[in-house]
Amino acid sequence: MGIAYAMGGVPGGGGPGGGFTALVPLILMFGVFYVLLIRPQQKKQRELRDLLSSLKTGDQIVTSGGLYGTIIGFGEDNRVKVKIADNVKVDIARSAITGKVPGAIEAAKPKDS
Repeated sequence: MGIAYAMGGVPGGGGPGGGFTALVPLILMFGVFYVLLIRPQQKKQRELRDLLSSLKTGDQIVTSGGLYGTIIGFGEDNRVKVKIADNVKVDIARSAITGKVPGAIEAAKPKDS
């Protein structure tokens, strides 16, 4: 009877490679999250960082609050001086800029004939 127990498998049914096969679904889930969520977010952050570093005077921008304006200068502490209307100039944080608006403000103005 001792030989029969010696020939049997490991009690509990854990076979070889059991730990690795349990990790495969976790690895696949991480891969899906990386492709669908993490990588696109990193790309968007990189594009915004490049946009903010390439701003110059005269660029038309839109802020996170929805204000459209034209950059008229740069101040200290990452501030940007923006003209949002005639005789209305404001300082905004550089991080509040969400994008450039090429020609949209000029196209919205009525043309004098």
